Parts: sequence; structure tokens; C-alpha cells
Amino acid sequence: MPYSRPTLTELRERNQNTIKTGLEKIGALLRFANMRVLGDVTAGMSYLHYGYLDWIAKQSNPYTATDEWLAAWAALVSVYRKSANAATGKSVPFTGTAGDTIAAAKVLNRSDGYQYTIDSEVTIGSDGTATGTVTAVLPDTSTDSTGGGADGNADAGTVLTFDEAISGIDSTVTLTVAITGGTDIEDEEVFRSRMLSAYQEKPQGGSDADYKKWALAVSGVTRAWVVRRLMGAGTVGVYIMLDSDDSSNDSGFPTGTDGISSSETQYTSGFATGDQLTVADAIYSQQPGTAVVYICSPVKTTVPFTLSGLSSVDDSVKTEIETAINTVFFNDGEPGGTIYLSDIQAAIAGIDGTEGFLMVSPTTNIVMGTGGLPVLGTITYS
Repeated sequence: MPYSRPTLTELRERNQNTIKTGLEKIGALLRFANMRVLGDVTAGMSYLHYGYLDWIAKQSNPYTATDEWLAAWAALVSVYRKSANAATGKSVPFTGTAGDTIAAAKVLNRSDGYQYTIDSEVTIGSDGTATGTVTAVLPDTSTDSTGGGADGNADAGTVLTFDEAISGIDSTVTLTVAITGGTDIEDEEVFRSRMLSAYQEKPQGGSDADYKKWALAVSGVTRAWVVRRLMGAGTVGVYIMLDSDDSSNDSGFPTGTDGISSSETQYTSGFATGDQLTVADAIYSQQPGTAVVYICSPVKTTVPFTLSGLSSVDDSVKTEIETAINTVFFNDGEPGGTIYLSDIQAAIAGIDGTEGFLMVSPTTNIVMGTGGLPVLGTITYS
């Protein structure tokens, strides 16, 4: 039976009753009587002590620990919280007078105040243009516990402005390629989940759980699936996703090409690039020496829906339906797996305003092809 912590009111009443019992014929305690005040003060102190004991109990085990105590429990099984990653942009276009230069570390501002620095000196070419690379400036984690790394991602077409004017250089830059790769500090509950998995699944020298653990330890990776002999005998396939905060499969597919680690010196081709290479290189130093590990992106497989009986519902209900389907895809989807139609129907039926709907299509369980991961397509209401 769990212990019931007394409230401050209960502690005050206990103290008052104890004082009355200990002092004969004292009668009722007046509101501002010294003994009543002393009783309330000691009750408040006791209440704080109970709170501290609650906090100690919370930090005494990995299941409920928080902050640095959670990190300490995780460190015992070699699990560490993933830090924020700064977004980077390649082929950022600059214009100006031929021959003029932009020094490294010059700052560019986005309209919302997010900043980027130029990685290395850029010299304007004879045609008045040049390209360079930039890196987002991570916010101060002492004032932003989320890390804010994902905020540094920017779409193509975003306009950046130099923090200070540079002679011969145009003051604005319009991105032609998106700035990507920024991730926030790992959410504490996600961190806890990885830690608990490490306690429950001890390293086994290359089990499926080991490969999944190694992949998820890479900053930005949120889901991973392991497929044995994906590319033949002696190979291991690891599918990865780098999901955003919207819990939708439509984003988060790795940016790069599938393949093996650049450290696989016995090969001359087939190396991964981008996100896949980052994960492949991270796993290489931990994997068994006999395995060849391929890091892969799932194949985006769009699944459209047609629902009848819901043509008159408002947009808020339609948004809830999209969220419900996305949640099922996110929680149950896996490369080459199956989504049960009954799960989707139950998710939609649980939304107010969907009573009496019928699913016209699909009509059977959603079965993915090799490596396929379901993504919500267009929903047609009739």
C-alpha cells in the first residue's frame, strides 16, 4: 500500500491536538496564541521534510529519477543524453563584387533572430557569386533547457541578413538549399526509455537490441529497426528515422544514401552518405568484427484513405482524424510491416463527431513492401 503523505492542514491539526493534550485545561487555542503559532511553524517544517523525503525517494531509482540523477543512473549502463546538434547549410549563395571576401565567423540573422555563422572565408567569383557553408548558433542551454537545435533548420527560400554590413557584399542571402541537421537536446522521457532498455537488455555482442541501442544513441535518431541478412549472409540492416515533433511519418526520413560505414576498408564502394553515414560510423566501432552493417532509410509509402459519412464534419474533426491515423502509423509502423485496419478504425471511432463513419478504402490490412514505411496520403471525405 503506498504511503499517504500528510497535507500541511493535517500536520497543523495534529500539532494543535498534541499541544491541547499535553497542556491540561488549556482550552481552545486562540488564533494568534504563541503555542498555536509555534505549532503551525513546526507543522510547516515537517511538511518541508516530508517533501524532501519524497524527492529523495524519487531520485533513488532510475524509473523516477530526474535531471542529473537520471543522468547518473544512465551513466551506470553507458547511456548518455543526446546533446543538441547545430543545423548546417551547404551551398549557401552569396553575391557581391568580384574578388571581395567574407571572413569566417561572420554572422547571419534570420527574421526571428536565430543566427548562423559562416564556416570559412568566402571569396566572390568573377561572376559576382559564391557559395559557402554556415552553421547555426545553438542557444545557451543554461536558459533554454530544450537546446533549440531544431529551431536552426530553415527551408529553401529563407532570407538571411548579415549582422553587420560588409563592403562589396550584398546584405541579404536567400537560401537555395535547406539548412538541416539541427536537433534539440533529447527529451528526458525518451532518454529514460533508452536507459531502462539498457538495464533490461544487457549487451550480447551484436543482438538486435544492441544494434537498435547503438543507432538510437546517435543524436537525432528517434526510431530504429533491425533486419538480419538484409543484403545477404553476414549483413545486418538497420533502418533509421529522424522524426520531428509532429509525430508524423511524413517527416524524419534520413537525408543521405543507404550504405556502409566509411571505415569498412575492405570495400571500395557502397558507402553511406549524410545521416546514414553518421549512424554507420557510430555503430562501426561497437559492432562485431564479422558483420557488415547497412544503414538504410525506410521507403516512404503513401497510403490514401476514403471515409464515408463524414462529409459534413468541421475542420477540427478532420484534423483529429489525421492525427489519429498518423499516431497509429507512428506507433505501429515499421519497415516491411503491417498496419491493422482495425487499429485505425478504432482510433477514428474514438473521436467525437465520427459516429457512423465507414472506411471505403483501404479495405484490408495495410501491408508494406520491403523497407516500406506508411505515410498518410490524402483523406477523401464522402
